[in-house]
Amino acid sequence: MSPSSENRSRVIPAKPVRSALLVVLFVVGLYVIEFYDAFFLGQALNREGIFPRQVDGLDGILWAPLLHGDFAHLGANTVPLLVLGWLVMAGGLGQFVGVTATIWLLGGLGTWLIGFPAPHIGASGLVFGWMVFLLMRGFFARSVGQIVVAIVLFLYWGGILWGVLPGQPGVSWEGHLFGALAGALAAYMIGRQVRDADPWRPGRLSG
Repeated sequence: MSPSSENRSRVIPAKPVRSALLVVLFVVGLYVIEFYDAFFLGQALNREGIFPRQVDGLDGILWAPLLHGDFAHLGANTVPLLVLGWLVMAGGLGQFVGVTATIWLLGGLGTWLIGFPAPHIGASGLVFGWMVFLLMRGFFARSVGQIVVAIVLFLYWGGILWGVLPGQPGVSWEGHLFGALAGALAAYMIGRQVRDADPWRPGRLSG
């Protein structure tokens, strides 16, 4: 197996402390934004989210995952962001950026296309995207270790996937759904790269 393929099949980051610090810095940045919005702007930034089917709401795709309704909203996303983000780092920083950008942009675009006509904000779409990516990448890459991680994650947090269905008032199920679909696409793309890196043994399982 080539080094790049081996890196893509990792279960935990090769540099776990550095990866943890990067994810923590990202989450701390979310708290800084929420603090500034709550105490200096009167939650004005919440109006910068995704406004479905409005041209001037397209730029909200870039900002929505950084914004939250309040500290309780951000708090509900904090632990999943830290844990799932760190696990996504297993493939290296480049893969993390690529997967996150796919979820961020495609998840936001899907929300803009079909979302309820109200501002959509929050990092939960990113949480759903990372979760589905981690659940599916091992099956696409044929990695035993990643499949085991997927099973553990599903048993512990699988219940959150019900959030892709409509029904809970004030919750952007559209953001959850399209974040999850984008995560599945990212998992397929990474899995294909891993298989293409070892074309002579397409059925091999790796840990």
